[in-house]
Amino acid sequence: MLDNKIAALINDQVNKELYSAYLYLDFANFYEDEGLDGFAHWYEIQAQEERDHAFKMRRYLIDNGISVKFEAIAKPDKVFKDHLSPLEAGLEHERYVTSLIHEIYNLAFEKKDFKTMQFLDWFVKEQIEEEKNAEDMIKKMKLFGGDSKGLYMLNQELAARSYNAPVNED
Repeated sequence: MLDNKIAALINDQVNKELYSAYLYLDFANFYEDEGLDGFAHWYEIQAQEERDHAFKMRRYLIDNGISVKFEAIAKPDKVFKDHLSPLEAGLEHERYVTSLIHEIYNLAFEKKDFKTMQFLDWFVKEQIEEEKNAEDMIKKMKLFGGDSKGLYMLNQELAARSYNAPVNED
């Protein structure tokens, strides 16, 4: 049986992952409005990944006899001043999500909940990738985004991203 506090944190994380999907769809909307469909596509896929994270955590709770409670999803409140702003907000958000995963992991460690720690290992690794992707996009935008041809090529590169559903390792 899952510890009540661990279950509550994971349930809260389900809702935060759904917010992340909502946030990234808002980023996609911004880029669509700017005519950067490749950036929009990249964030649409990012939203799918975040939704998948929520589903994976939801399933873990259900499989452990915990009823999942959904909360209202807050409206994203970021206002972007340029093409770089959403990328920087994305990195900030991924670092926040990493801290939340670490908080759950730390509690699982304290409670010697090895099953949950093993489950969270996938998310710890995923967050390394998420932060690196966000950092790489910022670097590329800083290098190439100020030039219209460079921005066009970067937009084309991001448009080529394909969606890969997470592999269920359970």
